[in-house]
Amino acid sequence: MSIDKRNHDRKFVRTFFTSPTAVEGEDDSAKMIRSASQLRGMQAPDVWVPDNEDATAPSMRDEGAANIVEVVSENGADFPGEIHPRVVWHRDSPSTRYQGFQHMLQIADPAKDAVEHIDGFVIPEVGGIDDWKKADEFITIVEHEHGLEEGSLAMSVIIESGSAELAMRKLRDEMGKPDNNLERMFLLVDGEVDYTKDMRAITPTGGLPPWPELRHNTSRGASAAGCIAVDGPYDDIRDVEGYNERMKDNQAKGMTGIWSLTPGQVVEANTNPLPPQEGSWRIDADGREVTLTNEDGVQVYEGSRISLEETGDGYTLTVGSDTQELSADELREELVGLTDYIPSMDDIVDSMEEFEAAKEAGKGAVAITQSATLRIDGVEIEVSTDRMWDEATYQAAMTPIALFQDVYENRPDQHDDLAELYSEDVVERAMEVGN
Repeated sequence: MSIDKRNHDRKFVRTFFTSPTAVEGEDDSAKMIRSASQLRGMQAPDVWVPDNEDATAPSMRDEGAANIVEVVSENGADFPGEIHPRVVWHRDSPSTRYQGFQHMLQIADPAKDAVEHIDGFVIPEVGGIDDWKKADEFITIVEHEHGLEEGSLAMSVIIESGSAELAMRKLRDEMGKPDNNLERMFLLVDGEVDYTKDMRAITPTGGLPPWPELRHNTSRGASAAGCIAVDGPYDDIRDVEGYNERMKDNQAKGMTGIWSLTPGQVVEANTNPLPPQEGSWRIDADGREVTLTNEDGVQVYEGSRISLEETGDGYTLTVGSDTQELSADELREELVGLTDYIPSMDDIVDSMEEFEAAKEAGKGAVAITQSATLRIDGVEIEVSTDRMWDEATYQAAMTPIALFQDVYENRPDQHDDLAELYSEDVVERAMEVGN
């Protein structure tokens, strides 16, 4: 087995959505997972996690395991994403590990008709690599007890301790050895709340540190071991802008997936990583990125951090406290340095098609031109940039397209949403490039 090759059908996971398996004081204690099992389209996650650990009270977990069986056996066949229940586990507690093992045995019993719709289990609170191997061994025993194919149930872990973080460095070396089935590893998911507790971290407000190092290490560990990295929960469910900023920061680290706590967050996380419907220009306004407003094809800056005045023989450009007297050519050069273009899905596909045609004709590279008219303080000026596309550029651009293709292939329930977002023509062309 090649460790550098993804071991599961999904190449990307955008959304990891948890829901409590049993709610105390309700006529139907399974109401939350019953509702989650009926999500469809952009509201349905790529990975749904009936959560029989933190989201469910300890006194309700036996009932929660029974609820998983009931709901998944009834609704699992129609659920459009993967289903990975989270069971209890703890690196320091044999009794907790045993309880999780018993729940896995119960959930995976073929006679209960749920396991055929279950893709794997999520194991929380893991420690060092030997603890990961214990969890893997328990899942292997579950498979043997129930006559399931060895390795058929995936295993995902929550990185909630320093020991688990260090274990990611050893995972690549352990996978493929005859004494384990760690090839079943699927997701590496950050759990920043318990990680903060384990690290004894303190912040003035009592809030969570951002832990960029953990997210980088998880992304690196997943890449090295052929797994998929997922960020932890973003607790402020009303802060949509902050949630999207967190995802943008994650994606720059190679971490496409994020935990979602509500169907609203699922929609944001399902949509955010995909290339935008429309291209847009942005400008560096004295250290702040500002998206320009498109007014009839003209890109307009409306802030106060940049000013532009046309003089008799040139221009006066002020950015923050820095003022420059520039000729037209010098101004264009300065604005090119301050602006960036964020390509739309259509733009990316166009550029890839152009490079593929050039490569077919025997060319190793092609220049892709992007032009715009900028307006600042009523003054308009044309800017233009040329980007040289070679094979490396093409392969880098393939990553968001590969994400789109993976979504389209694995989530037919989202086909109508994607066609509405991009148009049927763009969808068809995006599915063709790179193949």
